[in-house]
Amino acid sequence: MRSAARESAFRALWDVPRLLRHPVWRDADPDQGGGLGVVLVPGFGAGGVSLAPAGSWLRARGYRPVAAGVGFTVGCTADLLAKVLHSTEEHAERTGRPVVLLGQSRGGGIARLAAARRPDLVHGLVMLASPVLDPLGAHPNVMRVARFLTRLAAAGVPGLLDDDCMRGPCFDEHGRVLAEPLRVPALSIFSRSDGVVPWQLCRDPCAECVEVHSTHTGMAFDPEVYELLGPRLAGWVTGTTRASSSSPPATSSSPIVPCG
Repeated sequence: MRSAARESAFRALWDVPRLLRHPVWRDADPDQGGGLGVVLVPGFGAGGVSLAPAGSWLRARGYRPVAAGVGFTVGCTADLLAKVLHSTEEHAERTGRPVVLLGQSRGGGIARLAAARRPDLVHGLVMLASPVLDPLGAHPNVMRVARFLTRLAAAGVPGLLDDDCMRGPCFDEHGRVLAEPLRVPALSIFSRSDGVVPWQLCRDPCAECVEVHSTHTGMAFDPEVYELLGPRLAGWVTGTTRASSSSPPATSSSPIVPCG
């Protein structure tokens, strides 16, 4: 009950005034991003509004954010990945260079798959509370919803999570790709206060892993997250910094191989 209360969407919205008053939101350098494209991939069941603050923050700093076009990110993994790859390729062509992928929760996992498949299109990768070490390791309540959606899909309801994405060839294939080392700079932000996914599963050994004190649903509304993103994205723009592994991989049923 306490976990559900912390992770309420309404609770996350309470953070909006705090974010809007914070210097990290108000102090914007419109030249920082230099027109670098960013593709935003929301989490499972969240929709584009969940990353709307990120889009506004990025736009005010000279980045060019666009939605990935994945809706509520509840469909088949293969279909979602195809949409993210399409949006990434289109935005890279539009901006004339590789783009940053920024995904939350399941969206971060889909973004990591895209970065592994097409590193030539990706300038950098940001994952917010993304359990990439075990995509099925979320809170039991979340997994119950996911399994309910697979039953609806089996009954003929289109556009939902397919059972093959949770076991079988589709799951195995994407697990293999998810385990591939990254060839782009990456940042994974996690929180021990996360009530949706175990924070240990977000510690991607191919990324710089940084802890914040946010809830899972509230990460895109948390000033601390933007305090981390600001200098790292700026460093990626100028090429002065690259993200690197800072944490050992956690024990997982689908381990990611160490990078480097």
